[in-house]
Amino acid sequence: MNRKNSFDTVRIQGGYTPEEHNHASNVPIYLSAAFTMGSAQRGRDMAEGREPGFTYSRVGNPTVDILERRIAALDGGVSAVAVSSGMAAISNTILAVAEGGGRIVAHHDIYGASLDEFVSLAPKLGIEFDFVDDINNPDEVSKAIGPNTKAIYAESVTNPITRVTDVDRLASVAHQAGIPLIVDNTFPTPYLFRPIEHGADIVVYSSTKGINGHGNVVSGLIVDAGRFDWSSDRFPQFSEPEFTLYTESNGRSRSFVEAFGNEAFHQRLRCKFVRLLGAVLGPQEAYLELLGLETISERISKEVSSALRIANFLNHHEHVTKVNYAGLPDSKQSQLVSSLFPKGIGAILSFELEGSEDRIDRFIDATEVFHYVPNVGDVRSLIVNPARITHREVPFEFWERNGLNVNLIRLSIGLEDADDLIADLEQAFETAYRD
Repeated sequence: MNRKNSFDTVRIQGGYTPEEHNHASNVPIYLSAAFTMGSAQRGRDMAEGREPGFTYSRVGNPTVDILERRIAALDGGVSAVAVSSGMAAISNTILAVAEGGGRIVAHHDIYGASLDEFVSLAPKLGIEFDFVDDINNPDEVSKAIGPNTKAIYAESVTNPITRVTDVDRLASVAHQAGIPLIVDNTFPTPYLFRPIEHGADIVVYSSTKGINGHGNVVSGLIVDAGRFDWSSDRFPQFSEPEFTLYTESNGRSRSFVEAFGNEAFHQRLRCKFVRLLGAVLGPQEAYLELLGLETISERISKEVSSALRIANFLNHHEHVTKVNYAGLPDSKQSQLVSSLFPKGIGAILSFELEGSEDRIDRFIDATEVFHYVPNVGDVRSLIVNPARITHREVPFEFWERNGLNVNLIRLSIGLEDADDLIADLEQAFETAYRD
């Protein structure tokens, strides 16, 4: 009897059949730039899509393909596309959706590099962003949507304030307007939250973070829900004839919508953006991603448990003026969190310290177990001051509205003993506030 396997089975076995790979129990690393096509006819059949196969690793690689199949299954999508970084995932997605120009609605309290791209780079490519203060206010979002709006972009849990987005409500607003919802789900990973189940059309990840979980890969993933109708006049790039989809049997070039229907997005993304812009993921990196996925449930469960303990510790500390962790029981978003994130919001939190910036520097420098690193989602616990490092490119006009200031510290909780992490923070307090 066929049955749908659970998350914990798919994270280990999804997308892989040993019999197709010389019965190797572990996924092989295909360190090959190209693959023999066997015959002229087979080469033509693969080129025209009549036969599956691999020809060149910029177009597709077996190890990378397994990662893509596995993450698509874990997220509930029809397909995933792996790229060389989280920013490559975001950039390729934005370019594919708003190809030729257009507008995208987003909130500004997001990752610094994302905001930098949306404010300073995308407009030079003909893509403008309309920012809203509250992504969970449907009236404000609806008012920002115009005839040339191509999508809504949101983070499921924001970086570094950890505000939670009501994806169900936002998806409803997007679909009423006939546009897709793009969700950056980096912080929760599909273990804690699956945006597609809540109406998202495209999910992006910096899989450098919690999906890989070991700080040894830079990578990104794009997952397509396969539900959105791309035949709308808003998206002419999906309905125009595409030369690469020419087949002799038809004697003409088909469009991506004609050839792939609701799966037109990921097919065009792979063919025109990943293939031509070249930000591909290598097979070794894909293999490390797969290893990370094998332990994602255990890793993130412990990290979330420790993060909650540390957030509670900070919430009652005399030198802490504010804790940003929507997973706290007294959070203003506690009801939304309990509804959407029953297993927790993730292992990242931020807090503000009292005093001068010099004291904040002393606090960071005094930590011994925490590593001062501009990353999150590692098995090692990390600490950083976002205003000076990860979010330094955020324009000053957004600082106050985004909760960004020089007294803000972000923590990414790893797999160390929670008591040791709390003790490390306590001794850092003692050092920083010793006069």
